[in-house]
Amino acid sequence: MHHYLYNIRKSQQTDILLLGALLARQNKTLPILDNLADAEFKVFSQAGDDGIIQYLIHKVQIPQKIFIEFGVENYVESNTRFLLRHDNWSGLVIDGSRKAIDYIMSDDIYYQHDLQALEAFITRDNINDLITSRGINGEIGLLSIDIDGNDYWVWKAIEVVQPVIVVAEYNSVFGKHRPVTVPYKPDFVRSVEHYSYLYFGASLKALYMLAEEKGYSLVGCNAIGNNAYFVRNDRLGELKALSVEEGYVESQFRESRNKQGQLNYLRGTQRYECIKGMPVVNVETGETELL
Repeated sequence: MHHYLYNIRKSQQTDILLLGALLARQNKTLPILDNLADAEFKVFSQAGDDGIIQYLIHKVQIPQKIFIEFGVENYVESNTRFLLRHDNWSGLVIDGSRKAIDYIMSDDIYYQHDLQALEAFITRDNINDLITSRGINGEIGLLSIDIDGNDYWVWKAIEVVQPVIVVAEYNSVFGKHRPVTVPYKPDFVRSVEHYSYLYFGASLKALYMLAEEKGYSLVGCNAIGNNAYFVRNDRLGELKALSVEEGYVESQFRESRNKQGQLNYLRGTQRYECIKGMPVVNVETGETELL
């Protein structure tokens, strides 16, 4: 079965990349922005993250053009595919699905670029070995974390690489005031832990505090309120470090499910009420609390 991109005429694929290249060139010349959303455009990312990443890589010094992204599924929609195609970075992608990894390895990009794809269910205990098993260590350009579960715990565990930029998914439903994450569970699966799909990951404040520990500053979030951007302090340059209050964006996603697994489109605070009472770890105190 062909990738859906193959069903688009080659000329149209070229047009998509050309448009992305033109937008990337514009982003290269942008001044320092107060809001990362002003740099957004989408080529392969879920939302406007391609544009944010293009803006950031031209505002900070990145000698090693290497990325790591996990939770990529079949890598058709991702935060780093445009970096691979447009900027010719090299990288490692990891996903727990054999089918997804086979899909990636059948794509022309796999031989056209220096891309490695690894099948693995990521835990805090194996992540460093997974990275070094592919010959990657030390400074890299970008790390993108989106595993819908143990995101906080896995980033906390990573020691073998020092990315300049970290893109980490946060759970907007947890709000902006509490530094909380789901308790660590090696086999955490979002759809299993709570029927609603709303109980996963960490709050922005929890990721912010972890970033501080690791020597990073929050520089903003995307407009749809699911990805936060952190830059290592020694490469921050003229970029403005933001507080959680300044950077937080509330998502408008209505992806919740009912107990029968059907979308029920909960809005706003309805989403929080659905998972209220579920256990979370306060990363400031180390105590388990309830939402």
